[in-house]
Order: sequence, then structure tokens, then C-alpha cells
Amino acid sequence: MTEEEVNRCQIQEWYPKFKSVSIRTLIHELPEYFVEYLLDDSGPFLLPASVSNDDALPNRIHNAFEEEDYQVSEGSGDEAEPSSPPSFPELELKIKESIESLGGAVFPKLNWSAPKDAAWISTSGTLRCTSFCEIALLLRSSDSLVHDLCHAYDSCNDKTLTRPPSFFLALRKWYPSLRPEMEFRCFVRGRCLVGISQREVTMCYPALSEKKNDIKVLIQELFDSNVRQEFESENYTFDVYVTKDERVKILDFNPWGAFTLPLLFAWEELQQNVGEEGDDVEFRIVESQCTVRPGLKTAVPYDYLDTKPGSGWDQFFRNADDELQRQTRSPEAGA
Repeated sequence: MTEEEVNRCQIQEWYPKFKSVSIRTLIHELPEYFVEYLLDDSGPFLLPASVSNDDALPNRIHNAFEEEDYQVSEGSGDEAEPSSPPSFPELELKIKESIESLGGAVFPKLNWSAPKDAAWISTSGTLRCTSFCEIALLLRSSDSLVHDLCHAYDSCNDKTLTRPPSFFLALRKWYPSLRPEMEFRCFVRGRCLVGISQREVTMCYPALSEKKNDIKVLIQELFDSNVRQEFESENYTFDVYVTKDERVKILDFNPWGAFTLPLLFAWEELQQNVGEEGDDVEFRIVESQCTVRPGLKTAVPYDYLDTKPGSGWDQFFRNADDELQRQTRSPEAGA
């Protein structure tokens, strides 16, 4: 995997080209001081002060009597000043305008990743956001976004970067009627579609078995007509959603291997399928509760759980071992 292949999978890179076959999205470049806020873990967890008086947790009950227990009285010996919450008024107003133009609700993601592991902290238990404060809460609470901020290039063979020059916040229109069983991950190797997997592998959806062949045809048609010649990488994955009226929408692109999860496949299987496509493309779904894969509901990013050969962790450990051997063989090592 190269840095160029990773960069092509950033949403601000691929979305303009595939806008007509994706879901409506507005993208904002994030100021560096907001990125620093996301990375800062040196002090207390503070949400930004809102210029619109929005609250990320509007259902909180403030009890003045209980809060008195946490007040530091004068002369207690603790003279530390309470931290002031940060404020990003310009960014907040831009995001508020975008949320309104997208129908009043969005789900956020950075260059590559969405804060799925932080959904538990929102009032709805989902990624649905209606304000800048709710977005900041999800971004600030997510461990998976650390990948975008600090580790996006860790598995690259030609690694020279530690982070992209700029970070972007993509606001994607929220569709409450989306069904998780209709999202699929597609695997492309040598510009050939070599596998399709159900994306939500923590549940079994029996109705999928009846629709499987029709869905496969729809995805193959989208790939042939819109993706194969347009996306520049030879090897990659892309996620799609199939609507009730049989339209296929592109949701995301990811690099081949590394920290991208093969879901119901193993990377070795997919690599053996090079050149096989069309009627030979294997389409895997969860056929019964016995084959459910746990993990996506945990606080740990599911793509980090894959340690099989060819995975991101496997490549990371290989690179570390190569570096250790190189240092051991160097003349300085024997000095």
C-alpha cells in the first residue's frame, strides 16, 4: 500500500467525482486549532462554548444543590482556576448553515473515518447530529478517529507522512430510514470486482437471502459503469448502500488491506480471486445467527480487531520487525 492509495480514499478526494452516485455531503476544511482541540488530552474533557446556545446533551438535568458539592470553597487550598471551554464561532456558524441545508440532521466523518465507536455517548445512541456541539461531542469522544489524526499512513510501504496536510469534516445527510442490512463492502483487486460482503456482520437478516442475486447484479452494474474506470487505484474496497428502489449509492472508499476489515472474507481468499468477476464474484452474507461476527458494537474500532495475515496489524508488526533487524545489522549496533 502506498500513501497515494491511502490519500485517494479521503472523502474530500473521491466525493466530488462520485457525487452523482453518493449521498448528499458538504465538506469543510478544519482549522488547525480545532484539530489540536480534538487531540488535546492534557486537561479536562470540555465541549466548545456554543455561540448558538446549543447543548450537545440537552436532556441533562442540572441540580443546583448537587452541584454545590463540587464547588471549591475559598481558602480550601486549591487555587487552580477552572478551565474555560474553547470556542470556534466561525466554524460553528458554517457547520450550522450546512446542517440546515442538509435537512436539519447529519452524520459526521473526518477524512477517512466516522466516529462510530462514540455513538453510545449521544442522546440518540446514533451518529445523528443537529448541532455543532453534538458533532464536537462525537469527534472528541471517538478513539477510532485517532487513526485519521495520527496513524493513517502507518501501513504504507513508502511512508513519509505522519498525517495529511489538512483535515476535513464531511457532513452527510441523515436518512432515518436507512437499513443496516442493505450496506455492503465491495473488494476490488487488479480493477476487478472479486468479492462482496454484508457490511453489518453482527446480525442475521434472513430476507437478504432472497434478494442476494439481484443485489449482486446491481452492484456489478454500478462498478462497471461508474467505478472501474473512475477510481484510480488498482486495489481497494468501496462500501455501498442499496435503496428500496434498487439504486446503489457509494458510501465510502478504503485501501486494500491495512486497517480495512475484510468482514466475511479473509484477505488471502480475496487475493486468490484475482481475475474472477461477473457471475463468479462471491457474495457473502450472514446466513444464520451461528455465523454472526461480534465486534462492531464495542468501543474498540472493529477494523482494529483484525490481526490475520495481510491485516493492518500484521503489516505494522512486519514493518517493526524489519526496522529492528535493520538496526541490529547496522555498524553502530556493534559499537
